Amino acid sequence: MKRRLSSLDRVTLDLSAPKRPLVISMGDPAGIGPEVTAKAWQALRQGPTPFCVLGDPALYSSVQTQVIKDVSEAVEIFDEALPIFQGFEAPGVVPGQPNPTYAGVILSAIERGVDLVLSGQALALVTAPIAKSVVMAAGFSHPGHTEFLGALLSTTPFDQTRGPVMMLAVDGLRVIPVTIHCALAEVPSRLTQEAIIHAAIVTAEALKRDLGLTAPRLVIAALNPHAGEDGAFGDEEGRIIAPAVAALKAKGLKVRGPLPADSLFHTEARATFDAAICMYHDQALIPLKALDFWGGTNATLGLPIIRTSPDHGTGFDIAGRGIARPESMIAAIQMAAAMAHGRMNQ
Repeated sequence: MKRRLSSLDRVTLDLSAPKRPLVISMGDPAGIGPEVTAKAWQALRQGPTPFCVLGDPALYSSVQTQVIKDVSEAVEIFDEALPIFQGFEAPGVVPGQPNPTYAGVILSAIERGVDLVLSGQALALVTAPIAKSVVMAAGFSHPGHTEFLGALLSTTPFDQTRGPVMMLAVDGLRVIPVTIHCALAEVPSRLTQEAIIHAAIVTAEALKRDLGLTAPRLVIAALNPHAGEDGAFGDEEGRIIAPAVAALKAKGLKVRGPLPADSLFHTEARATFDAAICMYHDQALIPLKALDFWGGTNATLGLPIIRTSPDHGTGFDIAGRGIARPESMIAAIQMAAAMAHGRMNQ
């Protein structure tokens, strides 16, 4: 089941360049990450971008695997076997039964993946899903992957606008939530001009640098119904969002808003912008998942490395049953390759 590079991957892969593999961190070994990764390899093994897994070979026994000692080995063997980078054993895993025992190896795989990309040995990092409740046993204190990666890379020299900013994408829509993992009641107090401006600038820079859009068109969603109806339904639009939009225009960005969210995502509206800056999690995720529930990709913008992830969780309830769908992992792999090559071609 090959997925073509879509409009969210507007870049031509340079197949003449020396190949480096992507790396995929295993995520929670008791979840569906290993299954969808194995299925993604089956779908993409004849494709242009090899990858290797940072995980336990026993988790991928549904396909042919080969343990490697150097990620460069993945390039030569990829079409015959799923390459597994040694050193991430997780013995005794029971699918569907998360276990804090594996917290250390889960986080180690992510950290090693970051190191491999930063050192130039790998092209990009794709992360399989983790469960916060499991990795907290190893001292994990972040709301999710995005914030963890931002902390890992916070001291890394990088001359572009810094993230981390979360972008979710499907064919035809990219969304960026300004506030992410917090209660809906907390959103108004967390929403600031600075946060909106930061999300928009990082997004615009990433769309230019990593996806080849020379002049990205951004829209800024309102928070309240009818964009606040001139203050009748809330004052955040006039007090926070509109000044942020004005500041972004003054910086030369192509930006419109605040626009009512209920009319922002229909077909004709989506054709007028390249990304939508949304005020909270569900405002961004509901239209995205309505368009393509199975194929969404999560990308972290504003980092010195390329990182993507499937837009789904660990799926403990279906782990080990062989029914997990790999479309989102396939999309995440293809988007990581496209973004990495886009950055290389700058």
